[in-house]
Amino acid sequence: MEKLKIFLKKEKILGLILVVVFIFFLGAISFISLNFTNNNNFVEPSIVEAKTVKAKDKEILSLPINLKIPSINVDSNIDPMGITKEGAMDSPAGHSNTGWYKLGPIPGEVGSSVIDGHSGFKGGVAAVFDNLYKIKIGDKVNVLNDKGVTIVFIVRKISKYDPNADATKVFTSTDGKAHLNLITCTGTWNSLLKSHNSRLVVFTDKE
Repeated sequence: MEKLKIFLKKEKILGLILVVVFIFFLGAISFISLNFTNNNNFVEPSIVEAKTVKAKDKEILSLPINLKIPSINVDSNIDPMGITKEGAMDSPAGHSNTGWYKLGPIPGEVGSSVIDGHSGFKGGVAAVFDNLYKIKIGDKVNVLNDKGVTIVFIVRKISKYDPNADATKVFTSTDGKAHLNLITCTGTWNSLLKSHNSRLVVFTDKE
């Protein structure tokens, strides 16, 4: 009888041990599962937050609405521009407005923002960038945004490009600074292609 009691006690103890082990095992699984879920939740908000910050930056910089170049008497409204079906930057429909490449940086933002405008407009009508060729290194270019802030740029370099040349340097930069580049047509008019044979590009840096 004593042996039976001892045996039963051992069975109870073994049973208790098994219960404790089982509870510990369930607790470990719950902890791992909870920790994994928390890690997932940690990654996702960081992505959303980065997008939100970027959107806020755009709001702070605001959109360009007016371009002034005092040295050549330019005072022009700015229209947002995309790209044509041929893949080139679009240009304003009228002769007096300029166009900001809306797929690139906002003027004042790090990178190279681009504004284009017509010169030598059809019918001899005066165009906004007719005198862009007169601009000089050191001249100021002012961009007003829709929050009433004027961003000042200084002309650094003036270049001419073939229409089919690589324009990567016009639309991109890697120095971590804010640039504004102005583009217009120049050279001889080609009546067949309905375009001038050269592009004048003015490179400027934020003051």
